[in-house]
Amino acid sequence: MDEKQNLFQRLLLWREKNVKDKHFILVLSFAVGILTALAATLLKFLIEYIKHFLTENFDSTGANWLYLVYPVVGIFLTGLFIRHVVRDDISHGVTKILYAISRRQSRIKRHNTWSSLFASAITIGFGGSVGAEAPIVLTGSAIGSNLGSAFRMDHRTLMLLVGCGAAGAVAGIFKAPIAGLVFTLEVLMIDLTMGSLLPLLVSSVTAATVAYILHGTEAMFEFHMDEPFLMERIPAVLLLGILCGLVSLYFTRTMNWIEGIFRRYNNPYIKLMIGGTMLSILIFMFPSLYGEGYDVIHMLLNGTNTMDWDKVMDNSVFYGYGNLLLVYLALVVLFKVFATSATNGGGGCGGTFAPSLFLGCITGFVFAHFCNGYGLEPIISDDIPEKNFALLGMAGLMSGVMHAPLTGVFLIAELTGGYDMFLPLMMVSVSAYLTIMIFEPHSIYSMRLAKKGELVTHHKDKAVLTLMNIESVVETDFEKVRPDDDLGQMVKVISKAKRNMFPVVDGLGALLGIVVLDDIRNIIFRQELYHRFYVGNFMVAPKARIKMEDSMEVVMKKFDETKAWNLPVVDHDGKYVGFLSKSRILNSYRQMLVDFSEE
Repeated sequence: MDEKQNLFQRLLLWREKNVKDKHFILVLSFAVGILTALAATLLKFLIEYIKHFLTENFDSTGANWLYLVYPVVGIFLTGLFIRHVVRDDISHGVTKILYAISRRQSRIKRHNTWSSLFASAITIGFGGSVGAEAPIVLTGSAIGSNLGSAFRMDHRTLMLLVGCGAAGAVAGIFKAPIAGLVFTLEVLMIDLTMGSLLPLLVSSVTAATVAYILHGTEAMFEFHMDEPFLMERIPAVLLLGILCGLVSLYFTRTMNWIEGIFRRYNNPYIKLMIGGTMLSILIFMFPSLYGEGYDVIHMLLNGTNTMDWDKVMDNSVFYGYGNLLLVYLALVVLFKVFATSATNGGGGCGGTFAPSLFLGCITGFVFAHFCNGYGLEPIISDDIPEKNFALLGMAGLMSGVMHAPLTGVFLIAELTGGYDMFLPLMMVSVSAYLTIMIFEPHSIYSMRLAKKGELVTHHKDKAVLTLMNIESVVETDFEKVRPDDDLGQMVKVISKAKRNMFPVVDGLGALLGIVVLDDIRNIIFRQELYHRFYVGNFMVAPKARIKMEDSMEVVMKKFDETKAWNLPVVDHDGKYVGFLSKSRILNSYRQMLVDFSEE
């Protein structure tokens, strides 16, 4: 082991001397692209293998009771794997990446390079109604972070490599290099510079190329546009966008509400009982909710008549009732969020990427089928193609749920090869995004961090404040005094102090007040008062106290409200830690702003 370490140390020294950082970053981004594409391939293989093994002999003409069993078993096995093997929380993959970036560490735990991959494969293969994309994005980002850490890259490079991993993961699993790049810039990254663009491109293109080599160059979802887009259908597209925005709002708010219910319980078996029961009943009634739901998307995008569309109801109690197709699909839209939340809340592992695509496809199809059957005169006067609107709905839901309209446009175009639909894709994405923004300012990924003030945004000023932390700017070289010290002892402390402010603490270190030199300057030279006055007599309460867990936005607000230039910092128990200086914070802010904007 020592020999290997020495060899690696020599490699690091050789690299630092002979390869510039900007060139080495491209090498690392290339490696990240290859590794993330291979991880995505492995995840897809495991999911399909488990699903095929469990369901290949199911009877398509009726309900199958094993749908009541498989999801519970999957969640149970995933829970055991997470609790006893991983021993860490690996849910909400994209949120974890945002948190890693927002705390400026950009360090993701090593186990995330494999733990989310296997946990989500078990969950989804056994029927968990979630997507594999968020887990593989976390896996890719963890690969980038740990590869960069191994080669001792600085925090800015680590942040970039985290983005490279996410871009490579999306590009690799969807065979969509542009979408991988745009997703990273729109959802994860803070600022776009030429220095960050090239590595992201390298990772995206490399991952997509590996995916093409392994799986062929065909689009993930086969789509043939039988009818071109007509300008007369613009009102229908805009209406679909508004509907997608409202469905996105329903999905986001309902998921948060159900997750809140699961958070009340600490016992994993109670969570399993609630989530497993809910999920198995829903999948038994609506087998379309099994797994990612990509089979349903294939049917709706490629179906041309009622016979093709009715296959969506195979394996269910609705089989043979073609007249109930719209009712069935509407119920699937209604209950999908419950199935997804029950999967994760019950102990499973998965993301909301695939559920967004699934829901969007069904929403677009139901909208078009309803309009064709019942009409919306005079807004929509002629028939609209269901498959085209199913495609548009996918972009609309993704834009609304993720607050990422560009990702919605490019991902759907690359997923389906539907480049001729670019104009309506942009229309439905923008209208869905604007609709949900009226009600919900943060995406489903970022709202958890936004509530805690830990979210990095594209607003550069807020982003810099978020990236700053108290630990990096707190000053601890202040001389402490006790409330029972007399003035003579206070003068001795002043004689060796470099500061004009003194924290007053008790025997346990709790902050009681402060002494400001200017307040006692008129008595410190009067020796007759040295044993008559005590610190407790002339100490004053600080204008405000800063807690170690306060965000920088809260800190700056306290400085603005008090007009102070120095404020004491305490921990959660009220014990003195140090002082924050407004001037030091501003200097740190200026330097970070410069770093932020460097190419």
